[in-house]
Amino acid sequence: MQLLDRFTFGPTPGQVDQVIAQGSDAWLAQQMQPGSIPDPILARKLGDLPTVGMSTQQAMTVFPDRPQISAVANETSEPPTDPLLHAVFDVQYTKLMKERDKKKPDGTTVSVAEPTDAEKAAQKKLDQEKASRLFGDLISLPKEQRMKAILALPVEDQIVLTGNGNLKDQQRNLLFADFNPRERDAFIAMSGQVSSSGNLLNELTQARVARDILTERQLEAVMTAFWFNHFNIYAPKDSDQWYTTSYERDVIRRNALGNFRDLLLATAQSPAMMVYLDNWLSIGPDSLANGVNPQNPKSKKGNKGLNENYGREVMELHTVGVNGGYTQADVTSLAAILTGWGIDQPNNGGGFQFDYKRHEPGSKLWFGYVIDDKGNVTKIDPGKPISAASLTVGNAVATPESVKQGIAALNILANAPQTARFISTELAQYFVADDPPPALVDRLSQVFIDSHGDIKTILRALITSPEFNSRQYFHTKVKTPEEFIASAFRATATDPQNLGALANQLNTMGMPLFRALPPTGYYLTADRWMNSTALVDRLNFAYQLTNGKFANQKFDAPKLVASGLIALPHTPTGTGADLTLHVLEETMIGAPVSTQTNVLIDKQLAQQPANATPTDTLNLLTALVLGSPDFQLR
Repeated sequence: MQLLDRFTFGPTPGQVDQVIAQGSDAWLAQQMQPGSIPDPILARKLGDLPTVGMSTQQAMTVFPDRPQISAVANETSEPPTDPLLHAVFDVQYTKLMKERDKKKPDGTTVSVAEPTDAEKAAQKKLDQEKASRLFGDLISLPKEQRMKAILALPVEDQIVLTGNGNLKDQQRNLLFADFNPRERDAFIAMSGQVSSSGNLLNELTQARVARDILTERQLEAVMTAFWFNHFNIYAPKDSDQWYTTSYERDVIRRNALGNFRDLLLATAQSPAMMVYLDNWLSIGPDSLANGVNPQNPKSKKGNKGLNENYGREVMELHTVGVNGGYTQADVTSLAAILTGWGIDQPNNGGGFQFDYKRHEPGSKLWFGYVIDDKGNVTKIDPGKPISAASLTVGNAVATPESVKQGIAALNILANAPQTARFISTELAQYFVADDPPPALVDRLSQVFIDSHGDIKTILRALITSPEFNSRQYFHTKVKTPEEFIASAFRATATDPQNLGALANQLNTMGMPLFRALPPTGYYLTADRWMNSTALVDRLNFAYQLTNGKFANQKFDAPKLVASGLIALPHTPTGTGADLTLHVLEETMIGAPVSTQTNVLIDKQLAQQPANATPTDTLNLLTALVLGSPDFQLR
C-alpha cells in the first residue's frame, strides 16, 4: 500500500492484491522499464489530443499566435499551404483586419459608439441562429465531407460557425464526434481571438490529467511530475506556449528514470528553459556579438551584457541548493560560462544552438575551479587562491568548442556532493515525509554519489529503506490537488470523460498545471494544501462527482461497492450502510480510517431526508469517503 500510495497516483481497486501476487520487487522492476509496459487505454485517450505528439514547429503552424498572423497580414510571411491550416490563418487574418479597422494610423482607437448590451445580445442571437442553420446543413452531409464543406464557406460564415458559444454544446459535440483530430484542432484554432496558441496548453494539461489517471506506467508518470516541478517552467511565457509540450515529453519524461546529469543537461539545453529563465538573451560583454574583436583594433564594445537568471537558478534550485556554497561572483561567472547557449530561430520552433559569437571568451574562475574555453577543468588549491582578475580575456576569441565550458560546469554541478544532498532531501521529502529523516537523506546522498546520479538506483535505495517502510511514515503525505483528483478517479475506477473540466477543476483548487510562475514550482508539503478551504473544495468536488453533477461525468458507485464486496475477506456486523461504508473505505483508502471521520459520516447520514433512496445514500457515502481527511493522505 505504501509503495502504491507514493509511486502511483493512487491504487485502483484490487491493485494492492495484484502487486502482492506479482511481488512488489517484480512490480517495481517492471515500472522502471516503462517502455516494456503496454498502455493501450491511455493511447486511445491521447489520440483525441494530437498536439501532445507534435513537434514545436508543427504546433506553431497549427496554433498560430498574434505575431504570426500579423506577419501574414504585413506580407512578411506566407500562410501555410495545407487547406486546414490555411483556413485557420484566413479566419484569424480577417479578425485581425477588423481590429485594425477600428484604429487610426497613429494607433489610437477610432471613435465609434460602442454597441449597447442589448445590441450585443441581439447580434449574439443572430450569430447563434446562423450557426445553427450552418450546423443543420453540415450534419446532413456524410461525416467525411463536413470539414470540406466548412472550408468552402465564406470566411465570415466560418467565423460565425466556430465562434465560442454560437453552437450549442450538443451541436458542437456532434460535429467533433465525427471530426478527425486534425479537423477538430483546426475548428478550435478558428474559434480563438486572433491568437489560438492557448489551445496547446489546454491539450497538454488534459493529457497530463489523462496520464495521471489511466497510464499503466505510473512510476514514470509520478517521476515526470516530480522532475517537471523541480525543473519548472511557466508555459504561458512567450514562445514557451509552444515549447512546453516538447519539454515535458522529450526532456522531462524521457529522462525521468535515467541519470540526473543527463536530465540536467537536457533541461539546460532546452529552448523552453532558455525562454523561461532568459538565458537565450544573455550575451558576453567581451563577445564578438557585443562588438569586441581583438583582431580589429577599431572595434567598439557595445552595451550588451549577461542575464544571470538561469546561472542563479540552476545552482539555487536545480543542483547544489541555496546553501550550496556558491557566491554572487559564482553566479556571474556561470552566467558568462553559459553565454552563447541559445535557440535556433526561436520564433520558428527551433532547437538548441550554441552561438560562439555571443559567448564570453576566455577561462572562467567559478565555484573553486578554473574552466578554460575548451572545457578543461582545474580544481583550485585552497592554499593557492586565484583571483578572477588574473584570468584576463586579452586576445581570447570564443570558438564553437567553447560550448564545452558550459558542459563541464554542469557536469561539476551534477556530481557535486551538495547536489546529492539537495536532490536526496527533495526526494525524501516528497516520497517519505515533509520533514525528511536526516539518516535517510544521508544514505540517499551517498547512493547518489556512488551511482553518479542514477535515478533508478536512488529510488530503489529509498523504497527499501527502513524509513519508507516504517508505519511512522505510512499514510502521512497530503495529496496535492493533482494527486487528489487523479486518485479519486483511480480509487473509484472511473473513466475520465471530460478532461477539460478536470483541468479547470485543478485551476479552481489552486494548481493550474504548467502554470506555476516561480522557478520553485508548486510546494509539495502539507502546509500549502491542507486547510479548511481546500477540504471544502475537495468535498464539494466529491459531491458533484458521485451525484453525476460534474461535467456530465458518469459515476458508478454500485459497481465500486460490488467489486469491493467480492474482494472483501470478511464482513463486519452492523447495518447495510455500515457494511457499505466499510467496503468503500477498504476499497478507496486501504488504510485505517479515524474514528472521528466515521462519526462525522454517521452524522451526515442521520441528516438525510426521509425519502432518500438507497442510491442517494450510496452516492453520499462515496462522496464523504472521497472528501474525508483520510482520503487526502497518501
